[in-house]
Amino acid sequence: MKSRLLSRIALIILLIAPALLQAADYVIDTEKAHAFIQFRIKHLGYSWLLGRFNDFDGTFSYDEANPAASKVEVTIRTASIDSNHAERDKHLRGKEFLEVDKFPQATFVSTGFTENDDKTAVLTGNLTLHGVTHPVSIAVKHIGHGPDPWGGKRRGFEGTTSLKLADYNIDYDLGPAAREVELFLSVEGIER
Repeated sequence: MKSRLLSRIALIILLIAPALLQAADYVIDTEKAHAFIQFRIKHLGYSWLLGRFNDFDGTFSYDEANPAASKVEVTIRTASIDSNHAERDKHLRGKEFLEVDKFPQATFVSTGFTENDDKTAVLTGNLTLHGVTHPVSIAVKHIGHGPDPWGGKRRGFEGTTSLKLADYNIDYDLGPAAREVELFLSVEGIER
């Protein structure tokens, strides 16, 4: 009798377990400023120009049992570029760089996620910027996950990548040391 009961309990657990391990969906916490898209590019090869995009949103899903099934989608309002200098930002929004009137959004849609044993991963996807779409790879590090003080659940990642400006038809000459921009992403998601 006990072995039958244990067999039935084991069967129920086997049937329920996959449902418990399904991917969790998250909304990126931009409302409370727990996510950042920052960039840096060399200025004439002598120093770094740093900045960020202040207005963006997105979602991601992450499945601990099957990380390869993870997905990310992000939309950036390009006019929100902020390099801490109003005149420079006006120039960056103009036709020599982002052309924000013509291309008001940049988007990233993931196509793959490969996780390593050391909590690092590579996120691949298509970035559309300045009307051009190219595949990019982002080196990702899982920061942590768990409950928050308000009864929700959160998960955080950071990532880095570099983009060649010419790939996105941005060819303003800033010198040979300023042909690539480095991106740093810090993302905290709230489980839905």
